[in-house]
Amino acid sequence: DFPICIGSSVTRGLGAGADPEVGRQAIEEDCDKVSKQLQDSDLIFITAGMGGGTGTGAAPTVAEISHDQGALTVGIVTEPFVMEGSPRMKNARSGIAELKDQVDTLITIKNQRLLEVCGRDTTLQDAFLKADEVLMQATRGISDLITIPGMVNLDFNDVRTVISKGGDAIMGLGEHSGEERAVEAARKAINSPLLEDVSIAGAKGVLINIAGDSNLTLYEINEVMSLINEESGSDAEIIFGTVIDDSLAENIRVTVIATGFNVHKNNEAEPPAREQEEPTQQDVEADPLTIGSPVLLGNGNGGTSLDVPTYLRNGHSIPQEHQEHQEPVRPAVGDLDIPTFLRRKMNAS
Repeated sequence: DFPICIGSSVTRGLGAGADPEVGRQAIEEDCDKVSKQLQDSDLIFITAGMGGGTGTGAAPTVAEISHDQGALTVGIVTEPFVMEGSPRMKNARSGIAELKDQVDTLITIKNQRLLEVCGRDTTLQDAFLKADEVLMQATRGISDLITIPGMVNLDFNDVRTVISKGGDAIMGLGEHSGEERAVEAARKAINSPLLEDVSIAGAKGVLINIAGDSNLTLYEINEVMSLINEESGSDAEIIFGTVIDDSLAENIRVTVIATGFNVHKNNEAEPPAREQEEPTQQDVEADPLTIGSPVLLGNGNGGTSLDVPTYLRNGHSIPQEHQEHQEPVRPAVGDLDIPTFLRRKMNAS
């Protein structure tokens, strides 16, 4: 461990007072120390409790330093309890949105869900240990894929392929023994109550690690993969590995990391402007000329239609004295190809 005390002149050794701006100033004061400590790292995890001052304000800056150094950066953060109030929740969500812009992928764990998995008799200390355990599982679930050799091996580049999909991520870990142990472990992994209330459907990338004792069978691996393939959809890029771990006894442990949710689409091309269409016969019939007022007509492309009489194209109107003795005459659509002077003679006759 290499703890770094940040912002001593800003906080005088105290906390950030639930002010994210103070947390940001604190990390900026010692960003050189942080940058030096992160040098030459390939994979960096950033964990924080969002909603207060230090985690909310400092985590995005640490992620920016990590990302600038070219490290694969994973954020794993918690969202506060609803009972902590709307200002703290607002701070948390603002910090999470800012952090999301700086990491390769982000896993968010809602503390509120502790109430769903902990009984009424669960002590406060045990409840928070449960939340810390989920953070640890998320970190270990990724690091074990890289560091523990397996029968079907995964390495850092496999992890990078999935993590670099960007956006939000969900992580689940399931363990089960007995009959249907493979399917039940997989179901637990993709339905973790402490994670977002979403399925893995729509993920762009999925990492799967299947660990079991030496009795792990090919059929069981197929059961896990079939279930997760069905849940994630055909468009997800799925990479899996298997590890033989006799310490699991008769259990199978399945770790699933699904990424690529809610990816920003800032670079999408704007749709081309719709070209103005030339008027159809129906358009002409629906828009009769108004005699006695200036009219400007065109062919839809900026030019002037030569089928319209010159005095109308020039914006002139029929003198008032002529209007009193003349009924408005509108040429039929089929006559527009006849020269104007001939149409006048035909109308006169």
